[in-house]
This record gives sequence, structure tokens and C-alpha cells, in this order.
Amino acid sequence: LQKELLKYKQEARNLQGVKDALQQRLIQQDASVLQLKQELLRANMDKEELHNQNADLQRKVEERNRLLAEYKKELGQKDRHLQQHQSKLDEMLRQLSEASYQQVDLERELEHKEALLARCMKREAEE
Repeated sequence: LQKELLKYKQEARNLQGVKDALQQRLIQQDASVLQLKQELLRANMDKEELHNQNADLQRKVEERNRLLAEYKKELGQKDRHLQQHQSKLDEMLRQLSEASYQQVDLERELEHKEALLARCMKREAEE
């Protein structure tokens, strides 16, 4: 009986050692699981923050695209106005050029008539 008792005590000690080792391993695994959960939580928080930043940047891009479209529209209108004014300016310059030519012609004609008048007055004075 004593041999059997010693055998069972030894077996009990072995089982206790196995139990202690398994409990230690379970504690380590629980710590690892807890650490992984914390990392997962941090990763999810980072993911959510990145998602929010992405949404914010997307809104900013859309706003800038809207402003860009408005600026392009305004620029197109200003280009059309500029072309209209350029056409008017070209027409006025053409008219001014024509008026200058007419003025030169009229000045020549006036000089010619003044010369004729001077000759006529000179003849009249001589007569």
C-alpha cells in the first residue's frame, strides 16, 4: 500500500506540475490575447481616424473642384467679354485709321484750296 501511495503521490506531483505549467501557459496566452486585443483596438481607432481624415480630404477636394469649376466659368465669361472688347477696340482703331486718312486728305485739300485762294487773291491784288 505504501508503494502504491508513493506512486500515487508521485503521480499527483507530476499532475500538479503539468497543471501548473498549463496554468502558466494559459496566463501567457491570456496576456497575448489581451495585447492583441489592445493592438486591434488601436488599429481600429487608427483606421477610423484615417477614414475620417479621408472623408474630410474628400470634402475639401470636392469643394476645391467646385470652386475650380466656378473660376473656369468666370474665366470663360471674362474671356468672352475680353474678346468682345477686343473686337470693339479693333473696329474703333480701324475707324480711327480711316478718320486719320480722311483728315490727311482733307488737310491736303484745304492746303490746296488755300494755295489756290492765295493765288487768286494775289492775282486780284495785281489786277
